[in-house]
Amino acid sequence: MSSHTLQAEPVVRAPSINLKPLIGKLLLFLVALLWIIPMLWMLVLSLTPNTILQENPTILIPRSPTLANFIATFRVGLTMRWFANSVIVTGVTTVATIVLQSMAAYAVAKIPFRGKFIVYPTLLAGMMVPKEAMFIPLFLMFAEVQMHNTYLALVLPRVAIPLGVFLVTQFMMAIPREIEEATEIDGAGRWTIFWRIIMPMSRPALTALAVFTFILTWNDYLWPLVSATEKEMFTITTGLASLQGNFAQATELGSLMARGVIAALPLMILFLIFQKNLIRGISMTSGGK
Repeated sequence: MSSHTLQAEPVVRAPSINLKPLIGKLLLFLVALLWIIPMLWMLVLSLTPNTILQENPTILIPRSPTLANFIATFRVGLTMRWFANSVIVTGVTTVATIVLQSMAAYAVAKIPFRGKFIVYPTLLAGMMVPKEAMFIPLFLMFAEVQMHNTYLALVLPRVAIPLGVFLVTQFMMAIPREIEEATEIDGAGRWTIFWRIIMPMSRPALTALAVFTFILTWNDYLWPLVSATEKEMFTITTGLASLQGNFAQATELGSLMARGVIAALPLMILFLIFQKNLIRGISMTSGGK
């Protein structure tokens, strides 16, 4: 009898597939789709004639697309003036917010002063006060100096929001002190360090603050509704909302959606341009690298 030596063949295993990243991306895609579908539907309705929408207001594909709804929106009321008002108010508010709040954040983050640990928490406590609770004092204050129906009345209440100081302060605290000491040895003063060193290095946080301020100011409805009582001083939000008082405008779904697109379009463009800076600024102010 001959003996044979049996050798076990190596077992070939199928490569394992990690499904977690795929599932995560699929969930993100579904969430993004849920967010995009209403906006696409709004765009489709804005490009559809009102006569067709009166027969079927739930269409998902534009039929006989037209820009008549957008043209009609700009012809009714003072839409161009309202749009210009929003651009002026939002632009001035954004620039003033960046300058003033970055200065306050630099003082809190880098300059030692007496009472600092009382001032900063008190400043942050303002984040817990709802803006609606301040409407009556603000209205009376601007009424006493007869500033309602002016650009200053629309700008000033938005400039001093504590959230911006908090975001920029957290970012500036992460800037090494050695950088300031090196510039101080070269003879640079506080202003030079702030404008030429700290501000350029804080660009991600300042970009995030600028985007936040722009969005909040552009979308603001309650304060312009309270302060601006003359049609010439309406912003785009209050102006387009005032057109709802017109029965014809309120019943024409295409015109209503066109007004929504006009009001939201600048925000969409802004986010698409600065989305990377916005995400980087938020992650870095929250402690990310």
